[in-house]
Amino acid sequence: MSDSLKYAVVERERRYILARLPEGVIGTRDIFDRYVTGTRLRLREVRDVDGTVTRKLGHKVRLTDGPAEVACTNFYLDDDEWALLAALPARLLRKRRHLIGRDGLLVAIDEHEDGTLIAEIDDHDKPSDFVPAWLDVLEDVSNEEAWTGAKLAR
Repeated sequence: MSDSLKYAVVERERRYILARLPEGVIGTRDIFDRYVTGTRLRLREVRDVDGTVTRKLGHKVRLTDGPAEVACTNFYLDDDEWALLAALPARLLRKRRHLIGRDGLLVAIDEHEDGTLIAEIDDHDKPSDFVPAWLDVLEDVSNEEAWTGAKLAR
């Protein structure tokens, strides 16, 4: 990895459109993303059910031609930093993230405002094609740019 990416975490995510939310929800949080116009930057505000708010600035760098493997760097923001950066022009995306814990797996499922459910499976350091049988998959959109957060934002 180049020096400019040495603090980044590599995400290897597969994405699937689902027919329904599976059983086994162990957590839910609301996510509000702001994709800063003309940049690779994303401001993210996460609201947990207990009222905890986490705000961060993220930067993503593609490691391959498609969206499935990216290097991510995040910085946590205080209220003043958030207020300053949130004033920048951006495209917005709101979603509710459900965390599913089953069979030793943790799967994030994003429920978008239009009701679309997108499962994200992070393969970490072990690329895999395994999809749990309990995910009611309609379509694999892992390599489709249109299903990335940046493209879904309006």
